[in-house]
Amino acid sequence: MYSIINMYKPNPKVTPNLPTNSQLYPSTTSYINPKPLHFTITTLNSPPHTNHMGLNSNRVDHFSGSGHANQQHTSTVPVTAETITTTSLAVHSVCLPPQTSTLRKLQHRLSEIFLPDDPLHVFKNQSRLKKLLLALQFFFPIFDWAPNYSFALLRSDVVSGLTIASLAIPQGISYAKLANLPPIIGLYSSFVPPLIYSVLGSSKHLAVGPVSIASLVMGTMLSEAVSFNHDPGLYLKLAFTATFFAGVFQASLGLLRLGFVIDFLSKATLIGFMAGAAVIVSLQQLKGLLGITHFTTKMQLLPVLSSAIEHKNEWSWQTYVMGFCFLAFLLTTRHIGMRKPKLFWVSAAAPLVSVVLSTILVTLFKSKLHGIATIGHLTKGLNPPSSNMLYFHGQYLGLALKTGIITGILSLTEGIAVGRTFAALNDYQVDGNKEMIAIGLMNMAGSCSSCYVTTGSFSRSAVNANAGAKTVVSNIVMASTVLVTLLFLMPLFYYTPNLILAAIIITAVIGLMDYQSAIRLWKVDKLDFVACLSSFFGVLMISVPIGLAIAVGVSVFKILLHVTRPNTGVLGNIPGTQIYQNVSRYREARRVPCFVILGIESPIYFANSTYLQERILRWIREEEEWLAANNGSSLKCVVIDMTAVTGIDTSGLAMVKELKKRLEKRSLQLALANPAGSVMEKLHQSSILESFGLEGVYLTVDEAVVDISSSWKA
Repeated sequence: MYSIINMYKPNPKVTPNLPTNSQLYPSTTSYINPKPLHFTITTLNSPPHTNHMGLNSNRVDHFSGSGHANQQHTSTVPVTAETITTTSLAVHSVCLPPQTSTLRKLQHRLSEIFLPDDPLHVFKNQSRLKKLLLALQFFFPIFDWAPNYSFALLRSDVVSGLTIASLAIPQGISYAKLANLPPIIGLYSSFVPPLIYSVLGSSKHLAVGPVSIASLVMGTMLSEAVSFNHDPGLYLKLAFTATFFAGVFQASLGLLRLGFVIDFLSKATLIGFMAGAAVIVSLQQLKGLLGITHFTTKMQLLPVLSSAIEHKNEWSWQTYVMGFCFLAFLLTTRHIGMRKPKLFWVSAAAPLVSVVLSTILVTLFKSKLHGIATIGHLTKGLNPPSSNMLYFHGQYLGLALKTGIITGILSLTEGIAVGRTFAALNDYQVDGNKEMIAIGLMNMAGSCSSCYVTTGSFSRSAVNANAGAKTVVSNIVMASTVLVTLLFLMPLFYYTPNLILAAIIITAVIGLMDYQSAIRLWKVDKLDFVACLSSFFGVLMISVPIGLAIAVGVSVFKILLHVTRPNTGVLGNIPGTQIYQNVSRYREARRVPCFVILGIESPIYFANSTYLQERILRWIREEEEWLAANNGSSLKCVVIDMTAVTGIDTSGLAMVKELKKRLEKRSLQLALANPAGSVMEKLHQSSILESFGLEGVYLTVDEAVVDISSSWKA
């Protein structure tokens, strides 16, 4: 092998302005069915049997000679200044993809978009009876795990189900208040949806019920147009209708396999959104913690703080003393559960214990604690039907539709994220599209049974997993416990103080403020951090929906920025290899004399074609200026590495054609290296390949450089 020396170091033994083979590569490689190109070069001085750059064990050298033309071996050849070596260079032709009809191309493309995991592969080569069984298991996962269910699994699921029920009952009541709904609606929503999910859901640990974010957004958006206190009937109609639209939207995404729509809510967006919502929710609970009767319904930072201060005369010392004591108790138990996972039951049972203790205190001392507001009467019984309350006409239909879509996206994002998280931790898979269908149908059925938007809760799912849940039967146990509560225990909540609900909500939403993730965003991606801050301050200062819209807008802007301004760079050869990498990233990468090799790291579309043309011409100008400043050889060829160019449209094709014309006017040759199959096909169909000829398209940058330089020598 021969070493690679400085590419721009003058050498009297080499033909001026042309790179020599020993400068470019330490050896040549033989390939299957090569197209030999013979040329003669003069190598530089090198001591015998010396490899300056280190032997590359992945290289297979082929030297043409007597009796060894077809043998592959690795060797080191002594070289002197006068040595002349004839090498056989193999250059592969770049093939077009197989001819395919437009219909087949469309079918393949749609399959890649909507069926990337090929969910129907299990039905291949199966009998009709087996296909029927697989279909039942596919649409109803309960048929998959139920036949193998055992008493040992039931014991674990009963324990976990009772545990999450102790958390779900007080949280259900609290989150319903957060959505400005009657507390009983929260219990209804903790009964029917978990039962439906247990039949349709594929996650073993997802605990279903109301969640804080969806409750907050629904309450905020509906309250801007209709007040529950002024028109409770209309408000309930809009809440149930929004839940129905949320379910239809979610199920449609799953059926049409359009789950990528929810990916527009990036992690950075959700971190900021949830943190801002947590702050607003916590401040809204000052009404319950301080005993304020007249409190603002606005959800911005300044109006909430102003309302709390303006109504200072309504503060009740009994309320805030008891409220902050229970809040401290709940925060302490939460801290214990986080620091010591084995004591998860402490934080899980704390809300129910707080409800029981506060109710007992208010009942025993109601004559002295008359200033503390309580929940009051809750109707016993099962969920009443609400299908007749769905609102499909009138001036508020648009509001219900918009609320349903936004809460549907948020709840779906949380549910899918939680399900996938615990599936990964417990080594099983969750089908995102099945989960969308399950959550969607669950909400559609819930809207007809006096429930509002529900999904998988992170806090309850964490408790469920830590309690040892094995299957979704834990949801059935939880729903059964809620059923007993609805039928027999509702009068016990009459003296439950509102302050305890406020304390439970604050404790739950504090976990949404993930400042550590925000710090990591700052370290890793500044634009993601900007999206996070935009979402956070948008929620705090403007409103919850607008804050979310701002964050999504920033995320979409980031996508457009990457698409319209893709990365490009100058590539150089890594000495001792046939590898070309960015010279600004790899210091050992050496520029090739007479060549400028450019890498493009994105598809070439109408959105970036003009930018890419201008940027390529700028790279060429800067390279020529650099060569002139360093007395280098003149530029003769531009090679574009298209390895990362996964697609090209008509605007991109026009850009390539125009670029070639402009370079030819400047006596510069243009070559393309490693175009993808779809790119190659479009280049061929547009007749642009004819203008490139034999020395225009190569399989690798390595072959392009050596073949073009050999043609110059010839």
